[in-house]
Amino acid sequence: MNRAVVRRWESWNPVTGCTPVSAGCAHCYAQRFAERWRGLPGHPYEHGFELMLRPERLELPLRWRAPRHVFVTSMGDLFHDAVPDEYVAAVFAVMARADRHVFHVLTKRHERLGELAGALPWPANVHLGVTVEHMATADRLEVLRAVPAALRHVSAEPLLGPLDELDLAGIDWLIAGGESGPSRRPPRVEWLRGLRDHCRDAGVAFTFKGWGGTVQGALGRTLDGREWDERPAAARDETVAGGESERQATLWDDSPTWSEPAGRLPSPSVSTS
Repeated sequence: MNRAVVRRWESWNPVTGCTPVSAGCAHCYAQRFAERWRGLPGHPYEHGFELMLRPERLELPLRWRAPRHVFVTSMGDLFHDAVPDEYVAAVFAVMARADRHVFHVLTKRHERLGELAGALPWPANVHLGVTVEHMATADRLEVLRAVPAALRHVSAEPLLGPLDELDLAGIDWLIAGGESGPSRRPPRVEWLRGLRDHCRDAGVAFTFKGWGGTVQGALGRTLDGREWDERPAAARDETVAGGESERQATLWDDSPTWSEPAGRLPSPSVSTS
């Protein structure tokens, strides 16, 4: 019988909270979510979106038996200046130990990434990405290219301008999407078409998460009549016992649900990852 490794997507937040660093932060879904719970005693976001280390969550992936795709710090930025060097190293040490999972680290703080990268382990199960929302932040790719990650990806979300001239050398995957939330800035179709065609010319896998809306994907995921779900080989689920096709994992969403049903916010008694 054919069996495939089916990796569910999970958020792991050993750090929560952040501060704005570029235009893409203006309508941050994570901040909007966290601030709804500010002042509620006992809730994980009692302090809103203030940056907090969560050492009690550090070894959580080691307790997950089934292989997972893990979005690291979906509610913050691991490379924020306020996160101590040794704490970043501790997070990477856990990822190296939990080699049955695939970890996806995304940051907007390329300078700090560049400072620490040489002292961190880079096992094959740790994939790294930076956010590039318009050409003004394209310099983040220079640092990304220098990091010895097994897979390098770009998050063009929220897409705030054309990226047709982005240098994609050394990049494996680009994930584009519109902004979500009540003050969303809609992307132009020509930006997305240009970026898709640029990726195809460069041999870079292209994924379109959606046009945004109340949550990502609410306004649909089709571009020119089809959904774009390309992924590089390193980001696909492994086939274990033969098998003619691979099960496709779901890309991370921008609604922080943590195993809660879609669209619901956790109650004060729920401990989020």
